[in-house]
Amino acid sequence: MGVIIGMDPHKRSATIEVVDDQARVLAAGRYGTGKAGYAQMLAAGRKFAGRVWAIEGCNGVGRHIAHRLVASGETVKDVPAKLSAQVRVFGTGNGRKTDPAGRALGRAGGVTVAEPGDGGGQRGPGGAGPAR
Repeated sequence: MGVIIGMDPHKRSATIEVVDDQARVLAAGRYGTGKAGYAQMLAAGRKFAGRVWAIEGCNGVGRHIAHRLVASGETVKDVPAKLSAQVRVFGTGNGRKTDPAGRALGRAGGVTVAEPGDGGGQRGPGGAGPAR
């Protein structure tokens, strides 16, 4: 199995964490969402084979980054904020983002949003996915 790159996106930055199938954090970082920051984040992620980007809120604040990753040939999963909050509650007893590894692992249960060459996005359950 490859790795999951969990992402917590914001308007001007994105925090990522690369986690393997043994829940080991292999890399982490915070990147700007401009051209230079996006290029650095993409390069950091591409160091790992078999990667899947798991982004919280692909229909919200994470939409722009999800679209850019798919356009760059990356596989992206949407993780609803409610799901990642539930994972945090089960892991820590509250819904706060205090455990970085928990953030990345919480994103593992996402719904496939889009894969390279699928025509711009496949809709998942509940209509999740980038606009076409």
